[in-house]
Amino acid sequence: MPEVQNAPTRHLAPPPPGRRAWWIVFLVFGVFAVVVLGVAAVTVWNLSRSFESVEKIPEAFPADEAARPPVATGVAASAMNFLLLGSDSRGAGTGSIANLSGQRSDTIVIVHVPADRKTLSVMSIPRDSWLAIPGHGEAKINAALSYGGVPLAVQTVEGLLGSRIDHVAVVDFAGFAALTDVLGGVDIDNPIAFEAYHLEGHTFPQGMQHLNGTEALAFARERYAFADGDFQRVRNQQLLISALLSGLMQKSVLANPATMGGVIEAVSPNLAIDEELSATDLVSLGVELRDVREGDVTFFTIPTAGTGTSADGQSIVNLDWAALPALQEAYRSDTLAGILQPQLQAAG
Repeated sequence: MPEVQNAPTRHLAPPPPGRRAWWIVFLVFGVFAVVVLGVAAVTVWNLSRSFESVEKIPEAFPADEAARPPVATGVAASAMNFLLLGSDSRGAGTGSIANLSGQRSDTIVIVHVPADRKTLSVMSIPRDSWLAIPGHGEAKINAALSYGGVPLAVQTVEGLLGSRIDHVAVVDFAGFAALTDVLGGVDIDNPIAFEAYHLEGHTFPQGMQHLNGTEALAFARERYAFADGDFQRVRNQQLLISALLSGLMQKSVLANPATMGGVIEAVSPNLAIDEELSATDLVSLGVELRDVREGDVTFFTIPTAGTGTSADGQSIVNLDWAALPALQEAYRSDTLAGILQPQLQAAG
């Protein structure tokens, strides 16, 4: 199997001794996602109240159980896969994050939590990846959300992975910008200078720079400025996730109830989760992940074979179908961490 490549990351640190609760929120931004946020400055009661305000996705999973991959068994049964979908549009006429039929997902990310809870693996899937969408023929993967809402997006990703998605979250881009501002901005080491398409008149120079929410959103959404388009977009989004995690894990943030309140306030109105995910589940998972440290979180991109053009003239990303069986087996057997190679970011 070709090397599966990953981006430099900031990683989760365990909570300070004596803290009594975690709040874990899965966020997504642009064509990617934010991973796990452990909040040590709120009580379980406050967590439950905040959790109740988050919009729920009704019937988030495919109705036909027989069409889904088999349930994992043995040690792998304790592993978890979270699907994160990001969109810059709420449901037309409803204002709902959960009901996005007719909208395409700009962000598709899978967070794999292994059974031993010692690592996290975060895989990006380029939105233009070309594949068969159940019941609709071949199309870009981001069309699944448009054709059949969250259930069809889940079914399409499960077919690609050969493994079940355990939980799913949808995030509105506005929440990501708001979160960046609550943290006072983020520091990004930009690898390629470019002029922003989504922020007229603004140029992102090469090198370290401090971004506010509006700038961070434009940074993560850009693809027109790059020769390899969506691939550099994925790299930049992974850099931004890392910067957000770094900001969230600062002691000055975790220990400040006012700041943490602002984080929760920024996230909750812009997040929707499946109905099966409970506050208790999140607290338990946070405790289980308390020993995850730097070097334990890996970002990578699904194996691809460059870009091309579909029969009907669309610009697409070709998946590396020869490499996928090994990746699928790693998800099924919960051995994903063992096949990832320490290379740099998403390859075109």
